[in-house]
Amino acid sequence: MRSSIIAFLCIATAFIANGQTRRHATAPPAETVPQTPGASLVGLTAAQSNAFNFGRGAFLRNTTVAQGLGPVFNEASCRDCHNAPNVGGGSNRTVTRFATRTGGVFDPMTSLGGSLTQDRAIGQRDGSPHNFTRETTPASATIVVHRRTTPLFGLGLVDATPDSAFIALAATNGGRVNVVDNIRAGVKTAGKFGWKAQVPTLFQFAGDASLNEMGITNPDFPTENCPQGNCAELVFNPAPGLNDIGTGIAALNDYMMMLAAPVRGLQTAQTIAGEQLFNNAGCAACHVATLATGSSSIAALDHKTYHPYSDFLLHDVGSLGDGLEMGDAAGNEMRTAPLWGMRFLNRYLHDGRATTLDQAITAHGGQAAAASNAYAALSADDKAKLIAFLQSL
Repeated sequence: MRSSIIAFLCIATAFIANGQTRRHATAPPAETVPQTPGASLVGLTAAQSNAFNFGRGAFLRNTTVAQGLGPVFNEASCRDCHNAPNVGGGSNRTVTRFATRTGGVFDPMTSLGGSLTQDRAIGQRDGSPHNFTRETTPASATIVVHRRTTPLFGLGLVDATPDSAFIALAATNGGRVNVVDNIRAGVKTAGKFGWKAQVPTLFQFAGDASLNEMGITNPDFPTENCPQGNCAELVFNPAPGLNDIGTGIAALNDYMMMLAAPVRGLQTAQTIAGEQLFNNAGCAACHVATLATGSSSIAALDHKTYHPYSDFLLHDVGSLGDGLEMGDAAGNEMRTAPLWGMRFLNRYLHDGRATTLDQAITAHGGQAAAASNAYAALSADDKAKLIAFLQSL
């Protein structure tokens, strides 16, 4: 079964790439990125720069009720969650997801508004007899988790990396590709984005987030969320129908696609030694330092090496898993979080529970237990070196 899925993914990858094959070069060109987080990729054409700036405007814009915000939502703009250390980054804003298991079978509790809680609502609009109220977590939910907002810097490079690269990694490091529906391609492909690698492309990520975080329906996600699962309330929706015909989603995709990766911070003898300790402990088996993109119509993304410190695969992380199932991901599995830009964070793990990197490392279990134990066995001085390395990313 696994071999058939891998073969299917390879076919899907070829389909999406329109038959293009990766060029072979003796030395892939190194990426060049600016120092300021939130800037665009270096080497964009004038038209691409214009598209990036237009998309950034869409990312910053506060959506109004007349434009389709809600009826239930989490924030009115992308920037409200993605703002640290600059627009396009992450934040300590968390959302709540809930679910349960019935007879051992995972239930996202869609009938009660699950699995994502929209914690804001548009209220009662002028002339309407109905008052929309925020969603809450049902008392019957047995799985309640929080998800921290992640940075978007550099994700165009990940989007431009062929599925075959992740399939190859999965064959060697014990990770798994989350095989998910690629709406635009009409086939299942490798998930790359989200805490469970449940989203395959940045375009789909933009459409998904627009609907579920802001209530903006769009061509790929045309069905409004029913507040707390009560679809009868939608008869009072002040902006029924398609809120975005697709142009806004395309603009958001352009912006995210051309966001530069976070450049690495100052390297010292301590950080260099720390990276060696990181590798020796086995952390690099999942937090893979270097990947390469495939063919892209954007020259700045075409056959580029980059350094995310992630394989973007699912791994069994034991009790660190959030219990949710998404796509092919099991409850104990999480996507390997990229470590680039680590120095801009002050809370760690999917729910932000860890306030220090030491806490984050020692919380790892499952397939990561051996690496976590190796770290725990280090001397205080060597731990400090490894942490210094992480804080330089």
